Amino acid sequence: MPKTISLMVLSALVAAGACAPKAEKAVLEEGSPAYALAQELAAKVPALAPDKTTVIAEAEGLSVTAAEVLLAMRRNRGSFTDKLKEADAARLREIFERGATQIVERKLLLAAAKAAKTVVAPSELDQAMQSEYARAGGEEAFLKALKDAGVSADYVRASVGETLLINKLLKGVAEKAPRVGEEELREAYAAESQGDKTASVRHILLLTQGKTEAEKAEARTKIEGLLARARAGEDFAELARLYSEDPGSKANGGLYEDFGRGQMVKPFEDAAFSVPVGEISGIVETAYGYHILKIVGRKKETRTFEEVRAELEARLAQAKQGTAVEDYVKALKDKAKFRLIGL
Repeated sequence: MPKTISLMVLSALVAAGACAPKAEKAVLEEGSPAYALAQELAAKVPALAPDKTTVIAEAEGLSVTAAEVLLAMRRNRGSFTDKLKEADAARLREIFERGATQIVERKLLLAAAKAAKTVVAPSELDQAMQSEYARAGGEEAFLKALKDAGVSADYVRASVGETLLINKLLKGVAEKAPRVGEEELREAYAAESQGDKTASVRHILLLTQGKTEAEKAEARTKIEGLLARARAGEDFAELARLYSEDPGSKANGGLYEDFGRGQMVKPFEDAAFSVPVGEISGIVETAYGYHILKIVGRKKETRTFEEVRAELEARLAQAKQGTAVEDYVKALKDKAKFRLIGL
């Protein structure tokens, strides 16, 4: 799992809370699609019932309810939110807990941007919207897709504006990250030229974040079964497509290609660079959950230091910036006494 977080990726992670209402105003109106959906989901997770005020996460001055998370998802994804019906209880808890965390993060970041007097010019927002139109095949196609999904165009514009504001704030945070020194560059080059520079792996992840001990035990049992199947010769890529819970690699058969040292969380990296090529690791536990890896290949650095200096410096700088952004968001949450209560 990648450790570094780009500015755009982090904004995407917290996008679920865009323009979300305050918890005390988050009410599911009886007869609305959101209300009906909550009724169905409550059959699997009773705390999601539309007549309940279930607080999932809180911080100073903030409390995020299940209703707020569902409304935020509905505003962002429209009718696609109905796919939640396909999720089991454990997956629903994970989705709602992650959504509540993201809403708190977004609100804290927006408050920080306001306090820092960060401003997005109308021309910047217009340019961002033009980019959205282009990706959708034109403004008409973009607006039609929103209408078909039941998503408000005004809401999307406001959400994009907020994301730009957060990006600008985090860009400033990233720019203050420590610079990459000459000694760091040479040490990194020495490590890569003496050992393997990059690794390519396929992996299967079962998430444990925000889960109870019983649910973690269930995930452990499941990953043990998947490991046994993989070692017995079943197609690893197909197992990843069917069972992995990592959205960044699942559709591609769990593949992460040519990543360098320092780009993944430590236990994952250790396995990727130590397990023999072609073999399957044991169960690797990280903050995300339980992984199993199949090592596809590794490459050594064959270029001279001067040939790779710019590339190496850019990669180390990106890692430092990602860490600076992660630390900044964590500090905001710590200061606000963030607490995930869960479902």
